[in-house]
Amino acid sequence: MADADLEEIRRARLAQLQQQQGGAGGSGAGGDDQRKQQEADTRNSILAQILLPEAADRLGRIRLVKESRARDIENRLIMLARTGQLRGKVSEDQLKELLGAIAEQEEKEGGGNKIVVTRRKGGWDDDDDLDDL
Repeated sequence: MADADLEEIRRARLAQLQQQQGGAGGSGAGGDDQRKQQEADTRNSILAQILLPEAADRLGRIRLVKESRARDIENRLIMLARTGQLRGKVSEDQLKELLGAIAEQEEKEGGGNKIVVTRRKGGWDDDDDLDDL
């Protein structure tokens, strides 16, 4: 009986492996989603190792407001961690400094993001209406 049970388990495992291989090769979207999820999990685990809880909370609030800025900060933090430039966990104050540096860099690069308001001069005074009476 043990041989029959083992053979049944082997067949089930072989069918499971074939289904996984066939599913990953047949549907690129499923494998792509799985790969993206794995990358996100890796990023989150790295960030959890290098950020203090207060800094992680601030980064989460930034992500709610502007996803692209949060992604830039995460990329920079991960790069610093991988190159060994971080000595310890990043505090909230250090994260603020990094935010300031990124904001200055973006301001230098994309100087066209400012809004300039020019006001018209003359002819728009409300007191002029009283002269017609």
